[in-house]
Amino acid sequence: MDESSPDRFAEAMARFSAYWNEARAGDTWEPDAMTLATATLDGRVSARVVLLKQAGAAGFVFYTNYESRKGRELAANPYAALCFFWPRLRCQVRVEGRVERLPEADSDAYFAGRERLAQLGAWASKQSQPLESPEELEQRVTELDAQAERVFASSSIPRPAHWGGYRLVAEAIEFWMPGQGRLNRRELYRRNAGGEWEYLYLNP
Repeated sequence: MDESSPDRFAEAMARFSAYWNEARAGDTWEPDAMTLATATLDGRVSARVVLLKQAGAAGFVFYTNYESRKGRELAANPYAALCFFWPRLRCQVRVEGRVERLPEADSDAYFAGRERLAQLGAWASKQSQPLESPEELEQRVTELDAQAERVFASSSIPRPAHWGGYRLVAEAIEFWMPGQGRLNRRELYRRNAGGEWEYLYLNP
């Protein structure tokens, strides 16, 4: 089956939203968790689990340290893949596309709503860099908390310049559902060479 339609992308996002909302409404642990895979320019791939904060026609949004390994890899190679797996719903969703930074105002607004400890952690953590011990980071956070009003000249914690949001703009979205005898069902929505979204089945 191979169908092209201007509504295929909207259909894919509606399906994703339905699964995501059901996962969040149920007893799924960390329903926002997704595997984020990035790669260096020479093709070395790394993956980790991050949290989805927003999803819609504009893309899939997450936040992190720009100087982390994933941040450095996205700066060099701004393409990535996401993978969601909700066992209770018997569904896996894969998303691929180009990644861009969110506007600073969006990152500022999100950061302002984080709990204080998470805000302090964003300042204290040199993400992906070696650490002597967990206690070293805890001490950094404690000291920063005690000195915050002097350091930031305010009781509120501003967003550090090295931390903020990314948006993955989807170019392909695949839904995977298990079947008997490994005859799994795979349905792919993707943007074709002409810029239109198409829908097709894949062999499992």
